[in-house]
Amino acid sequence: MTDRSNLAPISGAADVEAFPKAAHIPHERTAHGDTFIDPYNWVRDKESAQVQRLVREENDYYQARTAGFDGLKQQLFKELKSRIDETDMSVPTRMDGYWYFVRTREGLQYGVQCRLPITGPDDWDPPQINVDDASGAIPGEQVVFDPNVEGKGHDFFRLGGLDLSRDGRWLLYGVDTAGSERYDYHMRNLDDGHELPEVFEGIAEACLTPDGKWVFYTLLDESWRPFAVKRHRVGTPVADDVEVFHEGDARFWVGVGLSFDERNVVIGTSSKTTSEVLMLPVDEPEGEFRAFIARQEGVEYDVSFACFEGVGADGSDIPLALVYHNAKNPNFEVDVVDLRSHEPPYALGEGTVVAVGSPYGCERGNAVEAGASGKRVGTPYRNGSNPEIMQNARGLGIEGISMYRHFVVLSYRCNGLPHVAVMPKRDAQQDFLAHRPWRFRELCAGETGFDVDGQVGSCEDEHLYSIAVGGNPSYDVPRLRYSFSSYTRPGELRELDVDTGTSRLLKRAKVHGGFDADDYREHRVWVRVRDGELVPVSLVWRSDRCESMQGCTDGVDVLDLQPTQPSDGISGAPMFITGYGAYEVSSDPGFSVARLSMLDRGVLYAVVHVRGGGEMGRAWYEQGRRLAKRHTFEDFVDVTMALQRAGFADPARTVANGGSAGGLLMGAVANIAPQCYAGIEADVPFVDALTSILDPSLPLTVTEWDEWGDPLHNKDVYDYMKLYSPYENAPFGPWGEPAGRDESGRSDGECGGEIEAVDMKDGAAARIYPKIFATTSMNDTRVLYVEPLKWILRLQSQGVDAIVRIEVDAGHGGTSGRYKQWKEVSEENAWCLNVMGIDR
Repeated sequence: MTDRSNLAPISGAADVEAFPKAAHIPHERTAHGDTFIDPYNWVRDKESAQVQRLVREENDYYQARTAGFDGLKQQLFKELKSRIDETDMSVPTRMDGYWYFVRTREGLQYGVQCRLPITGPDDWDPPQINVDDASGAIPGEQVVFDPNVEGKGHDFFRLGGLDLSRDGRWLLYGVDTAGSERYDYHMRNLDDGHELPEVFEGIAEACLTPDGKWVFYTLLDESWRPFAVKRHRVGTPVADDVEVFHEGDARFWVGVGLSFDERNVVIGTSSKTTSEVLMLPVDEPEGEFRAFIARQEGVEYDVSFACFEGVGADGSDIPLALVYHNAKNPNFEVDVVDLRSHEPPYALGEGTVVAVGSPYGCERGNAVEAGASGKRVGTPYRNGSNPEIMQNARGLGIEGISMYRHFVVLSYRCNGLPHVAVMPKRDAQQDFLAHRPWRFRELCAGETGFDVDGQVGSCEDEHLYSIAVGGNPSYDVPRLRYSFSSYTRPGELRELDVDTGTSRLLKRAKVHGGFDADDYREHRVWVRVRDGELVPVSLVWRSDRCESMQGCTDGVDVLDLQPTQPSDGISGAPMFITGYGAYEVSSDPGFSVARLSMLDRGVLYAVVHVRGGGEMGRAWYEQGRRLAKRHTFEDFVDVTMALQRAGFADPARTVANGGSAGGLLMGAVANIAPQCYAGIEADVPFVDALTSILDPSLPLTVTEWDEWGDPLHNKDVYDYMKLYSPYENAPFGPWGEPAGRDESGRSDGECGGEIEAVDMKDGAAARIYPKIFATTSMNDTRVLYVEPLKWILRLQSQGVDAIVRIEVDAGHGGTSGRYKQWKEVSEENAWCLNVMGIDR
């Protein structure tokens, strides 16, 4: 069993008598003949004096329990603040007749949106602007929106979106002052600052037509689901607005915006597994929206429009539809449709296939290739339609295509990392007309811009990187902007000349305080988990401060669960291990200034790319959702155990972290393998999953059935979720009981297992369970404060050392304002370090 007796306590050991007192009021939740007694359901009454008093008491208890390392909190905040340029600005981006950029100034919470007029139609080089100048101080500069001014008097302030008319005169903007993610949108004349009287209250989003005469916006229902679109004529009463689209299926969310070429207003409606696109020409604002392709259950698609200029008969353009869909391949494909020969109605699968993902491991893989569903996700994949750089890729998923006047960009995933490929437009025209695979080249960081040998993943070196296209809002832009970062390299914004392959650095994030990227290391290992799948894991550490990692990863690409012999005389490092694993969201590499303070104190930082995420394409997601959700939790536990057994990490100094759906992961692994973790930080955790997903009246529930399954109408789903839902299984449940634990709660150290529950007596839970720190917000609409609060109360009732920080004026993303956010993350990291036994 892990010995934690030598670890520094969190401001003293937890005293059960000091826990806030919460009444036990039995509440029955019954489904499929099964009844669960919930003693804390009463905390749902947000406005009651009893709940408000409990929130104050829990916050007071949190402050008291963490007061002992206030000095460490302040030191981490000081380090973070000292490493960042508090006065800075973004690289200007051209949109229509202006260069837009954001200024941040020391002491101000929010960035200020500014702009400068372009000098002419060929002005594509961003202007040189003095960072230290005050906003609006240089000739021609205009402040578009200043949240520091607009947000005065509000404890919380978040900008929901900005949209501008093509001439730059009209500004449409949305603000949220409660954290509820319901935005009030306003219109302002930027020429004179005059605010129009019409206000769109409590909506999700809005867009302005290029002429500034019409607004289309999405309504939210009582469950916070965007469900309908309304049309507004600028200058008329909002009460006269007309509903132009209504989504009757509660699984679907609705969004509205402009197409990239600004020729159409586009409505997108989608569930987790099905989507539909409806379009309306902007010059026919009072017309009827029409679906590009009718909705098909289980099929996702998107479409954009472009053309090959001047290569048709008599020098005419070839109009194109670029269709991204998974009608034939579960990992998506891109088809380019020649609109000269294809008349509506259109069908998915028409046109020329430009790129197609791997079917291996996917639920529908056998429909693409016999036996594909049974293959490992990482099996190399070849397809004659794909560019050469994508041949033999592992976990290949297609993520989209963009076409500009001068070049084409393809985004995809393989080998657990994001990739971008580019090619000149003229080459794409030639390949399209010749009916051959398109000659994309992989985009890399560095001055050369392109890969060296044209093989898949040839841009990969020792860095675990993220690369993405951004800052290219104009179809006519002559050069491609893209961003690059890794765990050890600060973010860069670069600009590529696609014809020559020359890449120019526009901006690299500055990190002060003596930072040297060469002091840090990053490495990818693959852990073979209990079902034989290889799970990617990203490791980051400071080379001169993390003794257990010196030489340990040399030549190590795969770790197995079998015990290995750690290096002689070296104990494992303190480890911060994190994961997410839901909604096909990928936890891609990225730089963090706050992380440096942990690395500098000898902490090993690990990211487990568990199934349920999208790191290895659609199959990776499918294998960690619904009735396969267990893989997410087992992957995380198995990776933790493998790193500890390899001598990389010390179980007594391992802290796990996850937020939202990653907070569900934290609650589950705390129940399954508590002896593997000294502490767990769960941010806005989704820990009462079954109760929430059973209630269709709650925000988001019905839309979530595609992700988790429908326990309300399906007993198998109910039974499955009940096995892992953290709240009702805490501190130990039938699934979570680790192998080898006796009635005193002692364990043989094995993580996982599946035996009958043991009656935990006399505070055994408190002796084996990790310390718990949860965060939540009273106005969170995605994960209600009720879930983490109930979870903490249940753990405290069992004597577990559990604390919660409850933000009163915030939402799912926490507080607003950069200094407030820096203080929050410093508090959280201080707690983690304290649990690891690091107190300075």
